[in-house]
Amino acid sequence: MLALLVALPILAFFAILLGAPARQTAIGACALNFIFGVGSMFCWNADIWDFSVRVLEKPALHLAFGYYDGMSLVMVVLSVIVALAAVLSGKAPEGSEKLYYGSSLLIAAGAIGAFASTDLFFFYAFHEMALIPTFLMIGILGRGDRRGIAWKITIYLGLGSLVLLVGLVWLASLAGTFSIPEMLANKPEIDLAAQKGIAALLIIGFGTLVSLFPFHSWAAPAYASAPAPTSMLHAGVLKKFGLYGMLRIAVPLVPEGLQVWLTPLLVLLLGNILWVGLVTISQKRLDTLLGNSSVMHMGYIFLAIAALIAVPGNTLAVPAAVVLMFAHGISIALLFGLADRIERSTGSLDLSDMGGLAKSAPGMAFLFGIAAMASIGLPGLANFSGEVLVFLSAFESYVPAEGLGPVQIACILSIWGVVISAVYMLRAYRNIFQGPVVKSTEKAADLTFIDHIPAVILIVALLAVGCYPNILLNFLK
Repeated sequence: MLALLVALPILAFFAILLGAPARQTAIGACALNFIFGVGSMFCWNADIWDFSVRVLEKPALHLAFGYYDGMSLVMVVLSVIVALAAVLSGKAPEGSEKLYYGSSLLIAAGAIGAFASTDLFFFYAFHEMALIPTFLMIGILGRGDRRGIAWKITIYLGLGSLVLLVGLVWLASLAGTFSIPEMLANKPEIDLAAQKGIAALLIIGFGTLVSLFPFHSWAAPAYASAPAPTSMLHAGVLKKFGLYGMLRIAVPLVPEGLQVWLTPLLVLLLGNILWVGLVTISQKRLDTLLGNSSVMHMGYIFLAIAALIAVPGNTLAVPAAVVLMFAHGISIALLFGLADRIERSTGSLDLSDMGGLAKSAPGMAFLFGIAAMASIGLPGLANFSGEVLVFLSAFESYVPAEGLGPVQIACILSIWGVVISAVYMLRAYRNIFQGPVVKSTEKAADLTFIDHIPAVILIVALLAVGCYPNILLNFLK
């Protein structure tokens, strides 16, 4: 059945190429995936989700899908939720419907395929497949210096993927298999020198794809330039591939090598939270503010990963990272979807051009307010649950008599990121929706009933996990 979740968007893509109505076909495929994906939460341990076909005899490669554990399940559920919201949210430029919706389907298929793959080769290949339509959407349908930005993201992510590929191939050669379950079940004995080298490659490779500081400068311009579905899918879903890879591949298989790089990793994640956070405060446009905000919040998830590296038996770190990945994916997709709607209503995303939009678009103001509060970490919304778990995971092994360790010090410093998030999100909300009405907002249209649907889907997910985190945590024991 997981193969069907990957195949449906791809089949819909080819149907669009052959003349099927683009928007309706994309919505239909993503709606079916939403039903199957969310429905799988009730029977995810069943054998019906497993699929395997031998592609190559030597080395043995299998096109194989399955829920290895609850982490895979949560990431697939995130993918299908955001994919449906993305195709419902955007509006294709006239004459570009096939590219717009077809590319969105391929990005969704690549993300689902990567999270569901149990073969290391296809885990990597599906992610790379999703990058191609991302480049095309930015380069052809993006705003601003779209071609320059498309080249920048291509170079950054291309080099990051190459570094990652070297690390994964090195790891697979030592393990003697590309099967991820076999690797995890029969962990290969790798000497410290090799672990150190592989760990460095995986941190740089996965880190570049996640926008870990200082390999992050591609992300904010790319999200600001990209059409709404691309920003929603890449920032909300595809960027979690690197974090998922760290948890699924790096931490279990090269734990000692990662411990060597723990202190540098802590410094880099603080760069995400504090440095990029301050950069976010200085932004003058909503799209670049949201792009930098997304980069900033990756630091919190890396903090949970660092806590797991420091103490491999940490029981809170994986649930913390996965819940926050889910929460951030939903909230940033909601923010980018609403930002696109604001631009279509007002013709601008410059914060200095805004003001008083709540008077003409109260529905939009209400929904954006919920999204902003989620990003800040307001209790009752999913991001709060994830961030609290991250901070707790950093202190799970804390012994007062031994003093603060590097992870605890990084955690204390990272809490300032909560204050930084509140500053830039509340300032953005005030500038856009409060104050006197200006020319660009006085006749702005509010959301229609149809426009509310994708936002409501995402908000329900934020509220459900925020009010009852066990919806996800029960799968992450």
